[in-house]
This record gives sequence, C-alpha cells and structure tokens, in this order.
Amino acid sequence: MVESNKLGSLKNDIPASIVVFFVAVPLCLGIALASGAPLFAGIIAGIVGGIVVGIASGSHIGVSGPAAGLAVIVLSSIQKLGTYEAFLMAVVIAGLIQLILGFLRAGIIAYYFPSSVIKGMLSGIGIIIILKQIPHAFGYDREFEGSFQFIQLDGQNTFSELIHMVNYIAPGSLLISIVGLFILILWETSFIKKFRVFQLVQGPLVVVAFGILLSHFFVTTDLEIRDEHLVNIPVSTSLNEFFGQFTLPDFSYIGRYDIYLVAFTIAIVASLETLLCVEASDKMDPQKRITPTNRELRAQGLGNMISGFIGGLPITQVIVRSSANIQSGGKTKASAIFHGVLLLVCAFAIPGILNMIPLACLASILLVVGYKLARPTLFKSMYARGKDQFLPFIATILGIIFTDLLIGIGIGMSVAIFFVLLKDYKLPFSIGEKPNGSEQVYHIELAESVSFLNKGSLLETLSLIPDKSKVIVDATKSIYIDNDVVEIIEDYKKSAAFKDIQFEVKGLEKKKSPQPVKRFKLMLNGKIQN
Repeated sequence: MVESNKLGSLKNDIPASIVVFFVAVPLCLGIALASGAPLFAGIIAGIVGGIVVGIASGSHIGVSGPAAGLAVIVLSSIQKLGTYEAFLMAVVIAGLIQLILGFLRAGIIAYYFPSSVIKGMLSGIGIIIILKQIPHAFGYDREFEGSFQFIQLDGQNTFSELIHMVNYIAPGSLLISIVGLFILILWETSFIKKFRVFQLVQGPLVVVAFGILLSHFFVTTDLEIRDEHLVNIPVSTSLNEFFGQFTLPDFSYIGRYDIYLVAFTIAIVASLETLLCVEASDKMDPQKRITPTNRELRAQGLGNMISGFIGGLPITQVIVRSSANIQSGGKTKASAIFHGVLLLVCAFAIPGILNMIPLACLASILLVVGYKLARPTLFKSMYARGKDQFLPFIATILGIIFTDLLIGIGIGMSVAIFFVLLKDYKLPFSIGEKPNGSEQVYHIELAESVSFLNKGSLLETLSLIPDKSKVIVDATKSIYIDNDVVEIIEDYKKSAAFKDIQFEVKGLEKKKSPQPVKRFKLMLNGKIQN
C-alpha cells in the first residue's frame, strides 16, 4: 500500500528533486574543490549518486552524492598516491569492498546507534549548516560549500569566520540572501499555502529565479555580483569536450599495497557515514519506512565502483540532500533519481545558466534547511526525556560542531553507552506465532529491560511480519523500555496501517513506567498526538 500510488507521488517528487538539485550543485563543486579533485568529479559523483544509487537503493527518501566528510581523506589520498587516476582505482576497489560488506550483512551496524545520538547528529548538522552558510549569505565565499570541519581551509574556524567575514561583506549577495529568506519564510505561511499555484511551485525554485534576476539587474552597479560569488560549474562547448571530462582509473596501480589501504579507509568511512544518514533520514520520513541497510551498502558499493570508473569522487548517502528532499515533500526515491538526471542534463546542456546562480540565494535555502534540522522544539523535547537522552544528544551536537561528523558521533555514542551500562538488560523479547481463523497472530513478549542495543533484532523481527497479520506487543513483564525501543514501536504503529497489520500493546497500564513508556501508553489511548 505504501508504494501503491507511485505515479501520484510524482507531483511531490519532481518539485522536491529540483530543490535537491539546487542544493546539490554547489555542494558537489565545493567538495570537489576541497578534495583537490577536478571540479567535474563532484558533478559525476552527484549524477551517479542520484541515478545509479537511487535506482539500486531501497531508501525511499535518501539522496547520495559526494560527502564533505571524505574531503580530507580524498585530498591526502590523491597526494599520497601521486595521481588522480590512481586514486580512482582506489575508489573502484572501495566500492567492491562495500559491495562485499553488503552481502556479508554488515548493514546491521546502523541499528546500534541510539536515537539520542541520531537526533543530535541531525541537530548538529543543522547548526553547522547555519554557521557555515552565514558567511556565504553575506558574500564571503572563501570556504568551500559543504564543509563540516571546525578548522577551515582558510585558517579560520567556524566561529572566527563569522567575525572575519565582516571585513568582506558583499552588499549585493547580502541583499539576495535576505530576499531569498523572505520568500522562503513567506512560502511557509498558511496564507500562501491556501493557493494551489504556490503549492505546485517550490519556494527554493522562486528564490533561485529571483537570485538570477537580481544579479542581472545589479550589473554595472555597486551591488554587482562578482564571479567568485556565483556557481562555477565547468562549461563544455561540445559533446566531445563534455565526455572528455570523464576520467578512467589507472589499472596499473591495482597491485600496489597503498591503493588497498586507501580503498579500505574510504570503504569504512563511507559506509559509516551512509549508515548514519540512513538511520537519520528514516527518522525524518513521515511514513516511518525502514531502509534495508544491507541493500544500501550494496547500492553504495555499486555507485562507488561506477563513480570511480568514470572519474567521480567517492559517494555516500548525504543528510543535507536527504533532509532537503524530505522537507521539500519527496515521497519516493524517484526524487533522488530525477535530481541525478537534472545534474546530468544541466551540466551538459545549460552550464552557463547554472553559473548565473548566486551562492547567496543557495545559502538562504540551506539556512532554512539547517533551521528545520535544529528546531528549538527538538531541544525542549529531548530535555523532557531525561538526562540519559539529553546528555548524549547535546554531546553529539557539541562534538560535531567542534570536531567533525564522525568524531562527534563517537563522542555522543560514548556518553550514550555510559548511561546504558548503568542499567541491566536481558534479551529484548520472545516471539510466538499462532493462527486465529484466517489471520496470523504474532505475540511479542518484551523482557524486563530492553535497551537501544536491542533495537536491531526488534526492527528485523517487525520487518519480517507479513501484511494482513495481527501483532500483539506484551509489555506486562517489562520494567524498563528504552526510548529507542518505544520509538520503534511508535514508528511501526504508523507503518502497520499501510500494510493492513492490526497492532495491539498489552500491559503498560500495570506498571510505573519511565516517561517514554508513559508517553507511548497515552499515545495508544489517543490522549496525545505522536
């Protein structure tokens, strides 16, 4: 039932793909620049991430492309190996390693990241996006688009850059970003949403159009937008010149030890970033669908093999693109695929038009994306859930802001594990099956203590339950149920409605339960909204 109306979802997916496309273009170019690779290598990775990974992936709303988290690894690897063609050979081998990891079912690792850390990751990235895009909104474009590093390539850090940019304000860029923010905020109002025409035309598309028009009117004035403040995609004048930007790997390096060391590093880091983003994007999915992580690893492996073979950067699923997709109304993976097609077509047919887009108007789009990822209400709700949820959440945010994505996740995980070790936990549940007339009943009995480390097996079990069944979750013997497990049951309750699965919970009313369980009980009784 979830995918029964794929054609109907195109009215959401196509506008969403356009927004993701506008977000992806500067990110692809910026990450390529920071990686010391040809600029077009970022576009190739974006195309492959959209089309190839989009088709092969089981993710409904995730979008893949070059990742900022790999930029430093790519830069050092190219320098170490000596040539970009040798590095491409390592990317192909890294894709093969990911493919093998997928077949070995290594994707289950994704289920062992607690919800507090994942939400901290989303909020941390949202704050980083805001902090990193403010200089671009003011017209100071020294740092590459998509950077998550605290220490920047220009010698500044995330916070000192905000002071340093004051000396380099471009009035035209600032005016464009202000107009862009005004349009995006206006598009979110209930008044604008009443009109169907404004529902069909996405706000970011209007922002880009106004940005191009304003930059055109600013020519020969004090507000003129200089070239360094515009998108800078490579321009090809012929078909041969376009395909000449694709590069084959140097297969003569296949026997070198250092190639495999680089490939293994890329495979592990790219896989971890992908699995983290899969978990995060699934949390944001309004339909609470679960991405098959092993299939995702295989899709990423295939994408990296192809990207490396034709000259592209390594690929991961990327939370900035994925969140932009979700916030723009994307429903199926068609939006990810269409964004890849747009990258391919526009990079060949209209690069000159793309190069008219001011970075300031794209900054205004990303500022709104960042705010939606780090809404103040999320901080309030996490605080209300207790210190065992709030402290890992905050630790993850601070770690991401002051280091980078993976180190921040590691810090958050360490704090979360500390709280888990304070609690006893046993096997999470037992499951029984019995027929009841024409329907099949699955009885899941939760243990006395169920932690976030148990959510992988629970997720896998729930995903195997066939449609048109009945599921009974028995919590009568449970003393403690972790918030992550409660969220899994909440999410499954939503997805069960799409699969004609009857869902029932027993025994929660008999216990003095922790706050998450109490909230879940109230939700089932219809006293609160999920």
